[in-house]
Amino acid sequence: MNRRELLAAAAAAPLALALPPRSDASGLGGTPTVLVTADLESHVAAVDVTSGRVVRRIPTLPGPRSIEAAFWTWAVVAHTASGRLSILHGSTLRVQRVLGGFRAPRYTAVHPSRWPSDTDPSGTPLAYVTDSARREIVTVDIGRGRILWRTPVPGPARHVTVSASGDMLCTALGSTAERIAVLDLEDPRRPRLARTFATPFLAHDVVCDPSGKHLWVTSGDTARIAIYELDGRRPVEVVAAGSAPQHVAFGDHGVTYVASGDDGTLRRHSRTGTVLDETSVPLGSYNVTSPGTATRLGAVVPSLARGTLAMLGRDGRVRAQTKVARAAHDACLVIT
Repeated sequence: MNRRELLAAAAAAPLALALPPRSDASGLGGTPTVLVTADLESHVAAVDVTSGRVVRRIPTLPGPRSIEAAFWTWAVVAHTASGRLSILHGSTLRVQRVLGGFRAPRYTAVHPSRWPSDTDPSGTPLAYVTDSARREIVTVDIGRGRILWRTPVPGPARHVTVSASGDMLCTALGSTAERIAVLDLEDPRRPRLARTFATPFLAHDVVCDPSGKHLWVTSGDTARIAIYELDGRRPVEVVAAGSAPQHVAFGDHGVTYVASGDDGTLRRHSRTGTVLDETSVPLGSYNVTSPGTATRLGAVVPSLARGTLAMLGRDGRVRAQTKVARAAHDACLVIT
């Protein structure tokens, strides 16, 4: 069953279970809120993590696909079909800016440091957006809503990640990519292509772990994951996974979450790749996000096919499942 067929599948009945109590959001204040793209309905749904309820629907341009948070405050939404970005502000839950200049923006990674600007001396986040049609990594000043730089890459860049140290960016050159591109971020505003390397399978997702030591690369065509040392060209481990494509998020306490939407499973791995356990999630749950220390949740998983958002505790079990929209492609977490 492919993704188009999954989207046509009947929606599962919503399930509402007791969520763990809200944490103090690591001293950030405010309410942790999951933002979920409603791909077919031109909005982003805001879901309260305590109640599991949709508290607001934020109108956007058509086709919100991916969404990425920056410092719990902003969210960058890519509208692939129209070639634009929406920048949302967490505290108001409103679109603050719409940015053009893209042909097919796909995914976003955020630099771990803020950078001073003329209008924001305290620092503004830098986002790196993959434009698969233009074969570019586009550097965006989130605070000002402005494109700063375009870096050509030798393929249709899609999934993207930045190292914890902020000195390296990696992107898969396609959804079933033969190569990964590595960019030097010595000047974070102007990434520079450093090299590419081949993977032992056609690659899909790429994610740097928070320790700054390893890069996880999932497959677009087989049930495997390759784990690299961050500066390595050959994997140190190749481990079994669910059906391709898989997506990765890193949680607390050394746990790695891997979603396999075609299987309807979410596996928890150790940082070395050992499978700890497996949980059933709605079919079409391709993407996964870990809220980290901001909540007591372990992971949130939107379903492209069912339009649900599953919330899992740190024990890997589903704590709540909410019907969000007809299709829910991606999610992130902000503090409102």
